Amino acid sequence: MNRPMTVTQRLGLGFGLSLALMLLIAVFAWHSLDESNAAMKSIYEDRTVPMGQLGEIRYLVARDRFILNEATHNPTPAATERHLAEFDANRARARAEWDAYMATYLTPEEAKLAQRQIVDMQAYLNQGLMPAAEALRRQDYDSARQVLATQVAALAPAALQSLSELLALQVTVAKELYETASAQNARQLWLIFALGTASGALAIVTTLWVTRRITRQLGAEPHELAAVANRIASGDLTLQARQHAAVEGSVMASMQAMRQTLNHLVHAVRQGVDCVSTASGQIAQGNQDLSARTEAQASSLQQTAASMEELSSTVQSTASNVQSAQRQASEAMEVVQRTGEAMRGVVSTFAGIQQASRRIADIIGVIDGIAFQTNILALNAAVEAARAGEQGRGFAVVAAEVRNLAQRSADAARQIKQLITESVERIDGGSALIAGVGTTIGDVVSRVDGISSLIAQIALEASEQHAGVSQIDGAMQQLDQVTQQNAALVEEAAAAAASLNQQAAALAEAVAVFKAQPATA
Repeated sequence: MNRPMTVTQRLGLGFGLSLALMLLIAVFAWHSLDESNAAMKSIYEDRTVPMGQLGEIRYLVARDRFILNEATHNPTPAATERHLAEFDANRARARAEWDAYMATYLTPEEAKLAQRQIVDMQAYLNQGLMPAAEALRRQDYDSARQVLATQVAALAPAALQSLSELLALQVTVAKELYETASAQNARQLWLIFALGTASGALAIVTTLWVTRRITRQLGAEPHELAAVANRIASGDLTLQARQHAAVEGSVMASMQAMRQTLNHLVHAVRQGVDCVSTASGQIAQGNQDLSARTEAQASSLQQTAASMEELSSTVQSTASNVQSAQRQASEAMEVVQRTGEAMRGVVSTFAGIQQASRRIADIIGVIDGIAFQTNILALNAAVEAARAGEQGRGFAVVAAEVRNLAQRSADAARQIKQLITESVERIDGGSALIAGVGTTIGDVVSRVDGISSLIAQIALEASEQHAGVSQIDGAMQQLDQVTQQNAALVEEAAAAAASLNQQAAALAEAVAVFKAQPATA
């Protein structure tokens, strides 16, 4: 879809075309000046400067011939040395000038002449001036005069002629460049004049076209549009625009459409204000009822939250007591285990005592046997002493004492054996009792271990119950906060409803400024 051009676009197009032409003229003029400057630069650098260089070379060539000729007429070593020094300096200057000249732009014809000049000048120097200078360095003045009179005189015209032709060519080329630049400048001036005339004509045509298009797009004169806009701005929507000015797509037609739209909008806003005022009153009443119910709910939630906090405290205390019982059961378990280990040590000790008692009983039996044998030996000794008569009386006394000691040892051994037997019987009974106690302690350890596991399970369940109660307590607190926030939102909604009612009244007052036509179906 082709959109119509805006005023800015039309003005931009017109002035852009004019500006483009002016820029074209400026660029063309700049290009022309640049070409003229290039031509002038070429005339100066490639023609004027070479004229000076070639003139200097021509002067130095003539000066060298004069110096050498002067040296032959003043044949003294000092004068000859002075003239040769000047000759060498002139040669160096001539070479420098020639190198500078060859670095400039040369036309094809000029290049040919330059090559001929090089040949002629080399012949003039190598066959004329240089041999004369060498003769002077040897102080052979006659040979020097001979070379100057013959070879130099014969070669000088050709060398100077080529230099003269190069100088004349510089003037000719400079004149041609000037004439070409003058003709080109004349053509460019005429072209610039033509472009300037076309630019002026285009500016006039563009101005007329833009003015006509803008007037058509406005649909009326600017002051008429300003009057209509001022009446609409003051709220008067009852005016009617001139029908002949309301061209489709024009600003006047758009303002007429805007007036009609504003007229319908004002009627719609007035009706909407009445509806908003009624609805805001109903919203305010509903918010008051909701606020009362929300406050009651918040009070109930606060009581429930307080109960949950008490329950959480009780569960936490129970969990703490269970943990304490678990620690005490663990300690009791350790004590019982240590007691069991001690009883196992006692049983082991009693077993050792029992074995030692039996060994003692065996030893006592051995002692009893020895006493019995001693008694028999003493009895035999007494019998033998009786047979011996008076000689064996002392031996009989000793045998009687030995028998008496053996009898006493046997009695003591029987008593010790009886005591050891009773001790062994008591140790066996004690060992049996200790073994029973060890079994009982093992049962106690098993029971305490079961109780400890049960207490640990109770502690775990109490901890989980405490965590659940804590979560419920947190949820109740969040619910209490949400309820309080809802209450605050209800109050804000009530305030917003009141503000909406006030804004509806203010909007109705603002809309009353407009003077609208009666609404049509």
